Amino acid sequence: MATEAEEPKLTVDELAARAGVTVRTVRFYSTRGLLPPPVIGPRRVGHYGHDHLSRLALIEELQHQGMTLAAIERYLEQLPPDLSAHDLAIHRALVASWAPDSPEDASRAELERRAGRSLSGQDLDRLAAMGVLERSAPEDGVFRLDPGLLRLGVELLDVPIAHETILAARTVLLEHTRSAAQELTRLFRDEVWNPYREREADPEHVKAMKSLSAHMQPMVLQALVTAFQRSLKEELRAAFTTE
Repeated sequence: MATEAEEPKLTVDELAARAGVTVRTVRFYSTRGLLPPPVIGPRRVGHYGHDHLSRLALIEELQHQGMTLAAIERYLEQLPPDLSAHDLAIHRALVASWAPDSPEDASRAELERRAGRSLSGQDLDRLAAMGVLERSAPEDGVFRLDPGLLRLGVELLDVPIAHETILAARTVLLEHTRSAAQELTRLFRDEVWNPYREREADPEHVKAMKSLSAHMQPMVLQALVTAFQRSLKEELRAAFTTE
């Protein structure tokens, strides 16, 4: 399994290319404090890694959800400071789940370019089982790709866990997150939306409330993911701490 110390050292140009943004965008985010500073190597060249890639992906997704830079700054400031690249990838995947990207067709070469690594036949099978891709035209080597899940799926390829266990964990997460989503939706509907609708008949006010509900989604996700990560760490510590 790859470790953080073994991750590739990327120049700002390589980072921008891997993230699908411009160098100017990377530098702009850095000046706003949205990206941590690079590691300065020989010849005063800054080097970036997986944590920068994951943070860039999260920033881009939050912008895609309609959040302003100021709101993104507040969002990132509230994240635990010790989040790994994998933790950030989970945040991004869950934020993206509110408005999934449209599936895209990609060749094997394009898929590997976007994954940032070569992919074996077993890797492709695992990504397909996780719902990241499907072979839309096997004879032509074309894959139907879910862009929002690709980065997280690639991260999971290096996790030393049996494929069946990953799928079982995915089933557990889907069941419980759907239940949480239903309860949160019921709470918002009964305690916020219905009382507001009874008081305000003005269509503009109703429109404003719908807009509020849409912008609440990233914030609710942040709270949900952070609470889950903390609970999971506590449970794992309790389960595997030796007496």
